[in-house]
Amino acid sequence: MTTFDDRKDAFENKFAHDEELRFKATARRNKLLGLWAAEKLGKSGADAEAYAQSVVLADFEEPGDADVFRKVRGDLDASVTDVEIRTQMDTLLARAIEEVKTQ
Repeated sequence: MTTFDDRKDAFENKFAHDEELRFKATARRNKLLGLWAAEKLGKSGADAEAYAQSVVLADFEEPGDADVFRKVRGDLDASVTDVEIRTQMDTLLARAIEEVKTQ
């Protein structure tokens, strides 16, 4: 039984580690998305950082990315399309994953 217990523990530890990395990468993506949107809104410096933080916090409203998308979509004007926002979210998630992996 020890081998099975060790294997079970290893899988549980890997799952916990993977979930932690996923959480960090998503939070990082949301901050980067917030900074991107802040630039589109003409914000810079502390205002841009505050806006990015509000995007990160928006992710805690409900599971998934819909709350983050809705926050950014509601703040940006019609010159930025839904497709552009979704593309940016995907691109920044890939970047955030790489950044989290290299920490």
